[in-house]
Amino acid sequence: MKSYLIYLLVVCVAISAVGCGSTPSNSNNSAPVAEKTCDPITDTPTEAYKRLFAAVKKKNTEKIKAEMSVKTQEFAIFLAGQQKQPVEKVYQNGFTGTTFAPSLPAIRDERIGSCWAAVEVQKEKDQVWEDIAFANEGGKWKLAFGEQFNGTFVSPGKSMSIKEREAANTARGNVVPVNRMANANTNIGSANTNLNVPKYEGPQVEPLPKKK
Repeated sequence: MKSYLIYLLVVCVAISAVGCGSTPSNSNNSAPVAEKTCDPITDTPTEAYKRLFAAVKKKNTEKIKAEMSVKTQEFAIFLAGQQKQPVEKVYQNGFTGTTFAPSLPAIRDERIGSCWAAVEVQKEKDQVWEDIAFANEGGKWKLAFGEQFNGTFVSPGKSMSIKEREAANTARGNVVPVNRMANANTNIGSANTNLNVPKYEGPQVEPLPKKK
């Protein structure tokens, strides 16, 4: 896990190094950044992820590479140069932390939009869902990390995780705010008060004399 965290740090550095020349990513599901002609396809993003996972477990760099888009392969070469290490090292986890699971993790929410697709795969360690992007290349779904990096990936729609968070936020917004003072004893000077306010310790004022 430590090596994976170091790997992520290096990815962030690499992104900073070339990010100024990249096109902003299409993260808000707006119009496509670049048009692309799709090849006929019978493959599915879910099957593509399963092939990637199997290749990682077998430590077969050529098969891992075969599941990557051209742009992702280019990014791997760039990253290897930044890290000054063999490109095989960059490929070893398939660009996703979900492959650390000892067996095939849960997969859900397959979405396809024209030449682009995504599936959510659960990370075993923290039980969160990672949205993994794919591009149609030559009639096969390929991991599209490179397209995400350079801003040419076009989202096929919001992931289930995002929809769940939005629904939870909306639900919280409709709940009547809790009145935190409702159960508080407003007798500030009382020893039974629920508020942590000290009693008045100042000088005592003598009462006025009664009128005769």
